[in-house]
Amino acid sequence: MATSSSRGNRSRQACSNSDLGSNKAEALARVARDDGLAVQAIPEFLDETNVRSIVREGDVVLLAVDNHRARALVDRHLGSLADATLISGGNDQTDGNVQLVRRRDGWSMDGHLTEIHPEIGMATEGEPRGDRCQVTAERPQLLVTNLMVASAMLSCLWQISERGSVPYSEVYLDAIQNAARSRSWFRVPADAQ
Repeated sequence: MATSSSRGNRSRQACSNSDLGSNKAEALARVARDDGLAVQAIPEFLDETNVRSIVREGDVVLLAVDNHRARALVDRHLGSLADATLISGGNDQTDGNVQLVRRRDGWSMDGHLTEIHPEIGMATEGEPRGDRCQVTAERPQLLVTNLMVASAMLSCLWQISERGSVPYSEVYLDAIQNAARSRSWFRVPADAQ
């Protein structure tokens, strides 16, 4: 999502003060490159016209957006792909979650975000507009919760990259209890029963 860094949300972003007002995707990509990571920033809003060119066959997508509209859009598009992995993370103050959606050979191993969390499919947020949209959170986010979600997303990515799979479909996180709890909702193909 193409949003800009702002002083109000600076405390929960990994951008420098010199990045304030710049495109958030590009600023975060610079930080990652400075740490030796190979990343590609896509500094544009995700919408119906570009989702197919951004999320492609065989991709592993780390989705950390702040709205259900974008989650539902990526989830719907993933359903049209034969092979892709979505690791979606989000949070609300002191709790968060990470969902895993895997498509293998045209089959959804874990279900879809909109099945598991119907509120994602019922999103009513308007589509953001503008090159440098200033995002104001309706509810404050905490750095500690953002870090818990990011760590859980990276743990999931690492396990998929190194081990080929993970034994869960979702992780619930609680910053107050400093706890994480996983659950699974694996599907069994009809011809495998």
